[in-house]
Amino acid sequence: MTETGGSVSGRAKFEGPGGTPGGLGEVLVGLLMIAIGIYIVFDHVTVHTSFWRFFGSPGTSFGLTLIPLLGGIGVLFFNGRSVLGWFLTVGGVALILVGVLMNLDIYFRPTSLWGTIVMFGLIAGGLGVFARGLRPHQRKG
Repeated sequence: MTETGGSVSGRAKFEGPGGTPGGLGEVLVGLLMIAIGIYIVFDHVTVHTSFWRFFGSPGTSFGLTLIPLLGGIGVLFFNGRSVLGWFLTVGGVALILVGVLMNLDIYFRPTSLWGTIVMFGLIAGGLGVFARGLRPHQRKG
């Protein structure tokens, strides 16, 4: 069994991240640094909506996206098992969600150079520590 890597209990011995010995602590620290950096970046981003631009001209087209939803609801009230009714209702809801997502504007709020370096430095450093943790380490003992 030693040639196949199996053990007496049938489980292979845990080597570490990436199938190499050691590096678990580095991988976890790297993931933590990446998570903190991404959290800080996301905390400095502002998201708001703009004019509805899905169909037609800005600000006047939201009503067009309601037509499939309202038609589907009407058909479902007439016949709750109607495939067309369910298709129009689900499609109308999906159309509205896509329209909302397409009209979001995302801005990075002003921050100091130091804050920006810390944010993106945590992400870059975390990626480096994570990658180093995947490399083979010397076996102890």
